[in-house]
Amino acid sequence: MRLKTARIQNYRSILDTGEFEVDHDKTILVGINEAGKSAVLQALQHINPPKDIAPLDPLRDYPRALYNDISRGIVDPANVPVATVTFELEDADRAVLPDGLRETTGLIVVRYLNNVRAVALLGAPEKPSLKVLSKDLLRLSSYLDIQATAQENPPKVKPSEQLQSITGKWNETTSLSSEQRTALKKWLEGILPEIEEGSDHEKRYDILIERLSDADEIETARTTLIERIPVFVLFSNYFRVRARLQLEALARKQAGKEEIDRTDYGNICLLNLLGFTAKELSDLGRVTDEERKTLTDSGAIAKRLDERGAKLNAAEAMLTREIRSIWNPDPDKDEAKTLRIFADGAYLKVTVEDSIGVNIDLDQRSEGFQWLVSFFVVFFSEAQGNHENAILLLDEPGVSLHALKQREFQKTISRLAATNQTIFSTHSPFLVGSGELDKVRVVEMTDREVGTKVHTTVKSSDPAALLPLQEALGYDMAHSLFAHKRNLITEGLTDYFYVDAMTQLLRSGGVADLNPKIAIVPAGDAGKVVYFATILHAHNLKVAALLDSDPAGENAARQDTLVHTLKQRAIVRTRDFLKNEVNGAEIEDLLRETLIGIANTEFGTNAKAIADAQSKRPIVDILAKEVPDFSKYKLAKAFVRWSREHVAADLTVNEREQWKSLIDHLNKALE
Repeated sequence: MRLKTARIQNYRSILDTGEFEVDHDKTILVGINEAGKSAVLQALQHINPPKDIAPLDPLRDYPRALYNDISRGIVDPANVPVATVTFELEDADRAVLPDGLRETTGLIVVRYLNNVRAVALLGAPEKPSLKVLSKDLLRLSSYLDIQATAQENPPKVKPSEQLQSITGKWNETTSLSSEQRTALKKWLEGILPEIEEGSDHEKRYDILIERLSDADEIETARTTLIERIPVFVLFSNYFRVRARLQLEALARKQAGKEEIDRTDYGNICLLNLLGFTAKELSDLGRVTDEERKTLTDSGAIAKRLDERGAKLNAAEAMLTREIRSIWNPDPDKDEAKTLRIFADGAYLKVTVEDSIGVNIDLDQRSEGFQWLVSFFVVFFSEAQGNHENAILLLDEPGVSLHALKQREFQKTISRLAATNQTIFSTHSPFLVGSGELDKVRVVEMTDREVGTKVHTTVKSSDPAALLPLQEALGYDMAHSLFAHKRNLITEGLTDYFYVDAMTQLLRSGGVADLNPKIAIVPAGDAGKVVYFATILHAHNLKVAALLDSDPAGENAARQDTLVHTLKQRAIVRTRDFLKNEVNGAEIEDLLRETLIGIANTEFGTNAKAIADAQSKRPIVDILAKEVPDFSKYKLAKAFVRWSREHVAADLTVNEREQWKSLIDHLNKALE
């Protein structure tokens, strides 16, 4: 199953983040210091934490300014939600459910401040409450009372009184528990002989039994899915692997004779990765006098040492491969590093062998290299153990890595996220790709009274929170601006999203194909298009500008500098490719029908009737009027998600033809 949405409440600096979407693979939290990014990750971990994580503590975790409400008994921790998430079921999850519950779409999980977790199925029938069953139970018990009164020897306790003794103290509106359903079933089975066969009362009996049995099936499905909830693994502090480890000292700690220190965690992970405890590894490298007496065959000792060597070498190879993928991305550069792990009876030693064969202790390498080695050791150790079905929560990964190494580590996070859904926080623009803006969530806290908020859209009242994104875009643009001979300038980021998504969609559908050598460059707004066009044209590069037909686009298209810089066919207007006229058309009008459907699904607003009645009005104007808190960015992001799950044939005929004409024109304009 995949995490779909999350909401954090009543946790440290957080009063209520609001619900925010979590991307299918990788989600990036950005924001200034003290905004609450770490608190979001820490609270999320409590949804399904590893065994060694401390439980929630009201004194430590409840917002301090409100703690008196807890201590005075005004607020009950059992009623305080901390983390609420929804999971989307995948095919493998639905496959383990009973046939009648295959329509279940997901789970909603809530962790309360008292550490109790509530789990409910989404898309499955609700378990019945006493209130739902009460009418049928009342009629059935009244009928049985009449039957009992007519008997020669009526029972001392009427059936209705028996029922009342069972259900009298139950909450009428709460779903019946397993014990309550069992008690009701037992009462129903006891009164079955008194019910006339084929009567309406027998039908009522059958309905009640069926409802209770269905609830049992729902509870079984719920239990099955709870076991499949991913573990949330938080790497808030990557414990370092020490270069030299005294095996006997750690063996005493692992045996419980001494307390394990937090600084031992990295080396314990290394031992787990090797498949040994400290004692086992120590014993493998040492032969006692007693063993010399019993192990007469020297081959047995050699075999034991060979086994140790093979496991050490396998770990060396795996870690070296991963580290080189980041530390030495350019094979032409002579900076290859090989990790070496040595063990004897007393010590485990980790060194790094450079390209000329010199071994240097790990703790003498750079801070960034030590961090990288430690990260992979901890991750691979955890991933192959209890955390294989895990959601990774990374708090400020790679802060000690050089910018270019962070750029490579960004790819590693993407690779990890392909199998382990990942949420990470960062200040670094080098860990945010220009094509990953739809994965960014902005975390901010502008007022302590309001607390931390998480924005699904890329917006913030504090410009500093968006700095990593601006720097990421600036870095990519600086490196790519003059790298392509053919450049298409769009007004803004949303236009870029539409062109890029439609290019992929129509290409895979064989409808149209924008020349892969054309770079799409978002200018920021229509007024900046002329500056980008002038700079690129001055470097003898081919340039086209895609402009909306709204007032801003019209003004940009009429600027003398743009007209003189670009050929007329290189100033491309969205209105020229519409089958039906729209006044002040924008790029969204090329996808008018599809966006109406997306708005209905995403925002719960059906604007089709209005759009049909006002066919010449831009679709963005209509949606801005009809959708609360509408934003063009949110709509574009929803379309990008839609495009990943649909094919070109899902577009209308007009939309396919309009975009084909636009793409064909762009290819010719930038030949």
